[in-house]
Amino acid sequence: MTKPNRRGIRAGWLFLVPSLAGEIIFVLLPFLDVVKRSFTTAVTGQFSGFFNYKLVFQNEAFRLAAGNTLRFTAVCLPLLIIGSLLLAVMLSRQKYVRLLKSCFLFPMAVPAAAVALVWKMLFARAGLLSSALLSLGMQPVDWMNTGMAFWVLVVSYLWKNTGYTIILWLAGIMSIPDTLLEAARADGAGEWKCFTKIMLPNLKPMLYTITVLSFLNSFKVFREAYLVAGGYPDGSMYLLQHLFNNWFTNMEFDKMAAAAVVIAGILYLAVTLLQKLWEQEEAA
Repeated sequence: MTKPNRRGIRAGWLFLVPSLAGEIIFVLLPFLDVVKRSFTTAVTGQFSGFFNYKLVFQNEAFRLAAGNTLRFTAVCLPLLIIGSLLLAVMLSRQKYVRLLKSCFLFPMAVPAAAVALVWKMLFARAGLLSSALLSLGMQPVDWMNTGMAFWVLVVSYLWKNTGYTIILWLAGIMSIPDTLLEAARADGAGEWKCFTKIMLPNLKPMLYTITVLSFLNSFKVFREAYLVAGGYPDGSMYLLQHLFNNWFTNMEFDKMAAAAVVIAGILYLAVTLLQKLWEQEEAA
């Protein structure tokens, strides 16, 4: 190995050391401590084996929260990915699409408290909707205390993440050479064939990135739900974050640690499986 190469490797390690140290100190070591706590009691710190994990899986609230979170992810991911892709394709044909990109990021910049206030004003038992119903002799419905609360949360997630996802899709669409599309159209290909045979194959790398980001973001909707409905919302929108928050308030750290390890393992397996499927498709 030549001297310049060794120097370059040393320089690369010097750049990596600060970020690696931060990951080890603020991510890896705390997580290892959580793993350790998941096998001990919260008060005495005595080793309890898999007892905490047994309590977690037998807990009704955990099963409800896990089921709602899985349902929320299964509903939101297809709606977000497919809907934002269709919108991005339509917007890519607009002349001033570059000027509109900043508008798409507006929901990401709005504080969660402001978003929660808007949804609360729209869907809670107050405001013009309730007044109109009362004037008609009808009983107003508090959507946040019915099964509709789940769909309110879905709409909130889509509103906040669609713009950002559109920008990611647009970045992939604009990276496709115009010559490919022009050649296809010259050969008689319609818009549908151009989309399925040219655009979609070239957007596969972006699809993987968007899917992973959207999957992880679906676990970050706690703030909006908590600000709108509190720590004990309607059962249809009781998510894992609500459960962790309530366990933390009750100082049930042993169960919380065990549940955190379980969820981290599931997330890791899901992302790894997605990556394996992606690599197999690329190899094929």
